[in-house]
Amino acid sequence: MPNQNNNGPGNPWGSKQPAPPDLEQVIEQIGQQLKALLPGGSPKGSLSLIILILVGLSVWSAYYTVPSDSVAVVQRFGAYHTEVASGLHFKLPLGIDIATTVPVKRQLKQEFGFTTPGARDPFQSPRARDGGRETQMVTGDLNAALVEWVVQYRISDPAKFLFEVREPAETLRYVSESVMREVVGDRTVDEVITIGRQEIEIEALVKMQELSTKYVMGISIDQVQLKNINPPKPVQESFNEVNQAQQEKEKLINEARRDYNKVIPLAEGEKDQRIREADGYRLKRINEAEGDVARFNSLFTEYSKAPEVTRRRIYIETMQDVMPRIQSKILIDDDMGGLLPLLNLNAKKGDQP
Repeated sequence: MPNQNNNGPGNPWGSKQPAPPDLEQVIEQIGQQLKALLPGGSPKGSLSLIILILVGLSVWSAYYTVPSDSVAVVQRFGAYHTEVASGLHFKLPLGIDIATTVPVKRQLKQEFGFTTPGARDPFQSPRARDGGRETQMVTGDLNAALVEWVVQYRISDPAKFLFEVREPAETLRYVSESVMREVVGDRTVDEVITIGRQEIEIEALVKMQELSTKYVMGISIDQVQLKNINPPKPVQESFNEVNQAQQEKEKLINEARRDYNKVIPLAEGEKDQRIREADGYRLKRINEAEGDVARFNSLFTEYSKAPEVTRRRIYIETMQDVMPRIQSKILIDDDMGGLLPLLNLNAKKGDQP
């Protein structure tokens, strides 16, 4: 079984294996066992057996395996030596080289205000000593709110993650809490709970990344996601009533807008129809008037050319238009004089005289 030493500084997943055994203690224990087993044996044979055991321990601790989602940072005599990729590798035994596995391809996360069961990273869940104080925040309008959020990150530089900052995962936790308090403190409680969640996530992500880069933590922040945001328990019922009232107000506003959108477009359509009808009537009257003017001008032109003929033609056309509408007709000769016409006053309408 390969010996994979993971007790380097800043171990993000919390799995630690014991360091290689001390050489003097191993030799002393083996010598005592040999004396008990071989009281009359030769010292040279015992020394050969000890050397053989030491060689076996060296070979056993000289190779190690790096998972596919990780890299190994090798320290030689405690100083940074190299960085190796995933796969089977060899190192100097007996504690000369120490290989620390760092999951650079795995997305890690830290939770604030709640805990996921089965988490192996000790810095993923809230600290028990805080008692939930990390979620208690004050908004810009001096109201209190309980904010729960998640920070998802990756290890971008294993060497910086292990050696530049002491306990980088814990440092990231303090940075996240500080940034979230700053961002929430710049907004009202209504913005934090309702419409400002996305803006808070984006701004917190940018500021957390800036601080992690400034502190040379070797961490890349992928996402900041707000979870539950609630008022403190003593005022939670009153706050829920306020939210219900606001929802009712929004409901009434939406209903009013629905009625408005239903009635106003209909009235607008009727208005446009009336305007178009009036425009059509106006154009009709204008065209008729212009036609009458053109007709009169044409008649006047012809009348100027031949007044008598034109007058007679107009008279005949007028009589042709009027005479068919007259039911009773009396024709009198212009040369006849002294004629007293007798009209049948008792005749019914439509009868001929």
